[in-house]
Amino acid sequence: MAAANMPAIRVIHWKAAEAEPLLEACRRTGFQVDYIEGRGPSVAQTLRAIPFDVLVIDLSRLPAHGREVAIWIRNTKATRAIPILFVGGDPAKVSAIREQLPDADYCEIKQVAAALKRALRRRPGSAEPVIPLSIMDRVGVKPAAQKLGIASGSSVRVVDPPRDFPALLGEIPDGVEFVEDEEAAPVTLWFVHDLNSFLSSLRGMRAAVSRTKLWLIWRKGAGQEITQNTVRETAREVGLVDYKICSVNDRWSGMLFARKKA
Repeated sequence: MAAANMPAIRVIHWKAAEAEPLLEACRRTGFQVDYIEGRGPSVAQTLRAIPFDVLVIDLSRLPAHGREVAIWIRNTKATRAIPILFVGGDPAKVSAIREQLPDADYCEIKQVAAALKRALRRRPGSAEPVIPLSIMDRVGVKPAAQKLGIASGSSVRVVDPPRDFPALLGEIPDGVEFVEDEEAAPVTLWFVHDLNSFLSSLRGMRAAVSRTKLWLIWRKGAGQEITQNTVRETAREVGLVDYKICSVNDRWSGMLFARKKA
């Protein structure tokens, strides 16, 4: 690892001015201690750059950020066996994190030295670490209707649906009515099957976008005539811009469009 015969401890804290007590508690072990302050991609990049033996994450600030870093560590093959130690935090929020990462270590700051030594003694390897769903996978398990903004009791305009519609949406909220006429509906689902009919109808559909959320939905798969780029670029030609994309299910993808501002 980072130094011969000396474990390397990587500490993540979200505010430098408050990090020193935790850093000092880690240094008392005599181990090598490195500190990371930051959020999002910058943290992941730093974790990739230098090997370490234990990850210590402070939960007194931004516990959701700390949880996501830990989940990223577990979802990355090169780092998933590294012990994770969470320190401090609101008990209710810590309890929620324990549900996702039950085999991590948890302690208060005064217990850090003992907890670090315990974590090093039982490094994962003999047992498979728990690997929670990544944030993208968690988003992906939402019902398609929820991702598409279909609410209970609403009407949904459907254009050129496939034969397995509405089963492809999965669980549908109570009271949803699917319609095919041009009356305004909160959501429009337009299934795009072929380029010619898409081109001939798109300009007319543009007029409805001020009254409805327009999802253009196409079939996934290499070699398809209709692709994400085809849909996006063709829609842009008539003054529509995409601002959200989702996987409807394992066979269909969708993009949400609005009229381009003048």
